[in-house]
Amino acid sequence: MAEVSSPIHQKKIALINDFSGFGRCSITVALPVISALKVQCCPVPTSIFSNHTGYKTYFFDDYTSKMPAYIEQWKKLGLKFDGIASGFLGSKEQIEIVTDFFRDFKTKGTVIIVDPVMGDYGKPYKTYTPQMCQQMKKLIRRADIITPNVTEACILTDTPYKEHFTIHELELTAKKLCAMGPKKIAISGIVQGRYIANACYEKNSGMKIRRSQKVGIQRSGTGDIFAAIIAADAVNGVSFDQSVKKASNFIKRCLLRSIELQIPRTDGVCFEELLHTLH
Repeated sequence: MAEVSSPIHQKKIALINDFSGFGRCSITVALPVISALKVQCCPVPTSIFSNHTGYKTYFFDDYTSKMPAYIEQWKKLGLKFDGIASGFLGSKEQIEIVTDFFRDFKTKGTVIIVDPVMGDYGKPYKTYTPQMCQQMKKLIRRADIITPNVTEACILTDTPYKEHFTIHELELTAKKLCAMGPKKIAISGIVQGRYIANACYEKNSGMKIRRSQKVGIQRSGTGDIFAAIIAADAVNGVSFDQSVKKASNFIKRCLLRSIELQIPRTDGVCFEELLHTLH
């Protein structure tokens, strides 16, 4: 008797983030990166920007009130996802909507990735209230993987921020985050002299540090690229450590190419030039 094979389907990730038409960040960065890694990206917009807020002027439309109706149609269609990834969330209400989304769409095989975009340089963003920080702490409990920068890791664990942390201190912070729910944590943007490092922590195998030399200046979109690669690799079964290494190396190449092409800082990184190298 002939053996009946199981149906093969393309992996899908629901991506919850804002849409920025110009400036290379959020959905407009994550969608092509996830697609390049052969995963279908299904966006849930939280807001619409003509361009990101680093420019002197921009158009903004808050999508919070429309999100429940948008998501309701996906429920009616019975859509299922191999991964769910969230990025910047602009209000307490949006965090609550995303919490409900995780509850309603998570299945046994769904990987949840949260990029807790809350702040940088030791301080939360001006839009991030203490109440929102508390809500984010609740949201990451539902995550399998989180990708905070050093500032965000400190906010989430109530750790006083400082310019330099020892490897031991970073590991203690990662363990605190792990105790909150996520099994895998990538802490990005760790400054180590001439190097920039990412701490890769897994619940059952401890922490590894991935370092590379600093390149150029900080640009918008690098965090979105990082989180998108981690998300796509997670549903594709790539090891976490390998994924963090891949994301770090790809961003470095994109930064170097942006310098070569003299891309303005506000325009982000020209990842399109190197997307064909991502696999």
